[in-house]
Parts: sequence; structure tokens; C-alpha cells
Amino acid sequence: MEQSPPPPYRKIADAIRRRIATGELTPGDRVPSTRRITQEWGVAMATATKVLTTLRQEGCVRVVPGVGTVVAEPQRTARSEPARERRPRETDSGLSREKVVRAGIKVADAEGLRALSMRRVAAEFGVSSMALYRHVAGKDELVLLMADAAFLDVELPEPAPDDWRARMAAGARLQWELYRRHPWLAQYLSITRPQPMPRAMALIEWTMARVRGMDPVTLIHMALTLLGFVLSTAAGFEDDLEAEQETGMDQEQWMATMEPAFEGILTSGSYPMYAGASAIGEDVVNQDSLFEFGLARLLDGMAALVDGPRPGAPGSPAVRDHGPHERHR
Repeated sequence: MEQSPPPPYRKIADAIRRRIATGELTPGDRVPSTRRITQEWGVAMATATKVLTTLRQEGCVRVVPGVGTVVAEPQRTARSEPARERRPRETDSGLSREKVVRAGIKVADAEGLRALSMRRVAAEFGVSSMALYRHVAGKDELVLLMADAAFLDVELPEPAPDDWRARMAAGARLQWELYRRHPWLAQYLSITRPQPMPRAMALIEWTMARVRGMDPVTLIHMALTLLGFVLSTAAGFEDDLEAEQETGMDQEQWMATMEPAFEGILTSGSYPMYAGASAIGEDVVNQDSLFEFGLARLLDGMAALVDGPRPGAPGSPAVRDHGPHERHR
């Protein structure tokens, strides 16, 4: 019985794998993108996506944010090492808590928080996961330390803005850029169940330092409202990272595959708002534009509170309402 030929995606994956095996593509080199695969092999975008997904599942490639899909480093397993070499690597690895935390940040930045595990971080040092437990109690403590350490990347501007609105805007943008560098961070942080993170708290204190005349409860509400806005808007960073890993396509490539479907919807005449924005022909709506627009409108609203009449003045309310807990005191 004649054997059926392998599907196209498998042939292409085999071809790219041979390039890696022969050294034509080395660890860290970019592999053909989905768009390049469609052009080089004349296949559909769905087939190209399946090629990269297959190679990623096999461990041949990995996704690097801002770079694309690259050749993965060869995985070294404990079985491939002589037994006599394993113990020295465990005891003489030179591990420290700081090194473990930085390695965790590296993994989470590249692969997302869901991919983070003690075993995955240990692989960065070529040791077993047990070696990490000498420095951190477990994954929960590791992620907390990672989150607080990430705020070390924040460089406060000098001189600092003295105006309350400029200071709050600067603080929000510092957070935004931090979450861009560490896509997992925004989804980890929580307003309802906050963790003890002195460095993060210090940035919020700095952000609110020029707001004058507010009582402590109002001030903390302002701070958390601003924080909540930045966190929720930045949550898309990790969503996009995980989607790229799952599909093998970056945002631009994914939108290209969706273009025919959206075009059919927009030309129906039922969605004039969307069609109007699309007709401009530019990337008018993106994560940065949503952040800047929302930040400006949020600060506009707070200006009415900070710069408006104080309680007791003619035409102003006597009591600020912070919710049910305030009304029933």
C-alpha cells in the first residue's frame, strides 16, 4: 500500500529543522516568519502558523518579544551528563537569591508567567529545581521577589515635575513603560489583594507627592484609581505575548490574517464608527493611544477634584462619598 505524503506544514517544518541541524541557523537566529513562509513555500497563513507552532512544541524554536521566533538553545538534560559531574554543578553553581530572581524575570519576560516554574528557572543554571529552594521558598515567593525587583528598573526623572498633574502623568508613564518591559507584571499586581512590595509602593508615593489639600482617604482613592487604569490597560502586554507563543504570529501578522474577515464586516455599512477609523488607513488605535487617551481623560476628571472648590465652599458638597463603608459610619 502506497504511503501518503506528509502534509505541507510537516515538509516545511522538516526543511527548517534541517537548516538548524546543519548550522545554517544557529541558536538566537530568527527563523522564517509566517509571512516569509507563505512567500517562500507558497502556502496559506494557517499552514505557516502551524509550521512555527510545530517547531515551538518540539523545542526547536522559541518566541522572543520584540524580535520574533528564533532558534532555541539546545536543551541539556541531567541524563546526558556523567553522574560524577552533576553534584559539583549543584554545589558550585554560585547561585544566590538575586541571581535566581533575575533568572526568573528573564524567563517570565520571554515566555510569560504561566511558563515560569522552579524547574524552568533551574534550567537556566543547569541545576535541579531543588538547588533553588536554598534561596527561595517556592514559586510564590520567587514571583513576589521578581515583581518587587522589576521596579528597580524605574528611573525617576530629575528634576521631578512639581505640578501635581505632570507628576501623576509621569508616574503613570513610568509604570506603563515598566509593564511594557515586563509584560507579566501588570497581570500579577493586584489592587484587591496587594502584596508587600516596598519598591512599588515608593513609586506610587512619588507619583502622588504633589497632590495637595486632599484627605488621606481621597488621596489613596486617587492613587489606586490611577494604578488600576494603568494595570488594566497594560494587561494586554502578556495576553499578546501568550497569543504570539500559541500561534507563532506577532500582532501585525495576526491582524493580516484577520483583514479579510474585518473587511467584510466594515463594508457592510452597519458599523460606521469602525469603518470611519479604518478608512484613515493608519494604526489609529493601539495600546499606546488607548493609554494616552485614557490617562488624559482620567486626569481631567481628577482636576475637577484637586483644583475645584473644597468641601464647605459655596456650591460644593460637604462630604466626599467614598462608598458604602463611608456612608454607614
